Amino acid sequence: MSEDQTIEQLSPFELSLYLEQKIKDSKGSELLNAGRGNPNWTAPTPRAAFFLLGQFAVQETLTDSKDLLAKQIKPQNQRLQRFKDFLQAHPSPAATFLHQIITEQQAILGMPVDDWLTAMCDAVIGDNYPAPVRCLAPVEQPLKNYLTKELFASQSLDFDVFPVEGGTAGICYLFDTLLNTKLLQSHDRIALFLPTFAPYLEIPKLPVFNFDVVEIRAHKIQRDNGVSYEYPTTELDKLRDPRVKAAFVVNPSNPTANAMNDQNIAYIQRIVQTDRSDLMLVTDDVYGTFVPKFKSLFAALPYNTVCLYSFSKYFGATGWRVGAIAVNQENVFDELMLKLPTALVQELQQRYEAISSEQELHFIDLLVADSRDIALNHAAGLSTVAQAMIALFSLYGVLDEGREYKKEVMNICHTREKLLFDTLGIKQPLPTWDTAYYCDIDLAKWIAGRYGQDFRQYVTDKWTPTQLLVKLAETEHVMLLKTSPFGSDTWSVRISLANLATQQYKQIGQRLIHLLDSMYTEWEKQQQK
Repeated sequence: MSEDQTIEQLSPFELSLYLEQKIKDSKGSELLNAGRGNPNWTAPTPRAAFFLLGQFAVQETLTDSKDLLAKQIKPQNQRLQRFKDFLQAHPSPAATFLHQIITEQQAILGMPVDDWLTAMCDAVIGDNYPAPVRCLAPVEQPLKNYLTKELFASQSLDFDVFPVEGGTAGICYLFDTLLNTKLLQSHDRIALFLPTFAPYLEIPKLPVFNFDVVEIRAHKIQRDNGVSYEYPTTELDKLRDPRVKAAFVVNPSNPTANAMNDQNIAYIQRIVQTDRSDLMLVTDDVYGTFVPKFKSLFAALPYNTVCLYSFSKYFGATGWRVGAIAVNQENVFDELMLKLPTALVQELQQRYEAISSEQELHFIDLLVADSRDIALNHAAGLSTVAQAMIALFSLYGVLDEGREYKKEVMNICHTREKLLFDTLGIKQPLPTWDTAYYCDIDLAKWIAGRYGQDFRQYVTDKWTPTQLLVKLAETEHVMLLKTSPFGSDTWSVRISLANLATQQYKQIGQRLIHLLDSMYTEWEKQQQK
């Protein structure tokens, strides 16, 4: 197989790694890798609060400052007052944030402040296994408050949460447990909302799943005030097929960075309520916090939906690997397990017998158990230290400074998007649903608009999207991600608006134009011969 053929078969992320390695030592302009989705900002206040809390927690374990062996965190009188004194002695935005937390009403913490502080000190020290294994007590209510405010449109819902090692672990756990519980079986029919994050298209093809995939495609809609991606009712009606057991959606989408609008959500709601009360929905809402008034499918259909969220993008915390799964306390997953044929129920009883005698098991409990292959369920649960960070991220998100942080994060993304789109001469997406975290640009359509249909035809006949991206990387040192494997149009590319300096997005547009200008000049010369 030739090198060109090998490159064509690479996944978007493999191609990105290949190009980065190929041009890393080449001379020329600075490499602008807009193929990566890792944000180049962080949230300093909750992180500083984490380390400040950790410093206090260590102090609480010491009898003497010279101790090499320290005691564990135990409930003690006057700890809250000592913490207040400690914060006063360490003035900073983090201290102000922590002081605000401990002076809030108990409702925001889910437990008395003294108990919450002791439990958080124990969590940040990390000297005990997570207990309860599903979610630590000082983390649960802050996490629920955050998800309710940011994703669930502040609706009052009764749901449970399971902190996990980021969104990637969460989706793996969900696929595995849906299979282990027999709610999905190999060759079952599922629906995928497209475009979507490429691994969601790859996982169902794995031999262990081998699902029959129905594609529900969003259409790009051009409106006077911008572009949006919407699902036609003819596409959504595919969910009425009773053979479709589950549907998976990334909302807002990756790579289009577009949230599902109210009309689409309402239509799906009607389908479930009238025809498909048994439909299982899984929504990945990692980018929801970048939309001003986001509403998750979980808020519209809590009984039928599992929600997956990661803190990685919004808080610049990809290295922390922290996320959560939310499941309504009354849900279709539990109901469907009760309705399984007797033979399958017996298989489940045999699989989970090691833990079934302990409690009445629900789908979320089985998620936790499966995450540690059941036998190690007693040692399951996300690291207590990581859960402490989740609690602080969550509390920051719902308190005053967090609201200002949200404005700054959204502003930086939209500023970068405007710079890029203005340079390329194209209209920005409809702001209501646009995260501006990524943008999905159809290069063929852009070429036609800028250089004419004849040149577009020449480029698409002579080049493949992969070849053009390779040429862009080699000659202009710009790396973009092809998105046809995400379910986008053949000539669409994803540009991350999160990981480069703001002014560099103008450079990306200029370098792309420079490449196409030079190709257009050569083409014109050929036309004149």
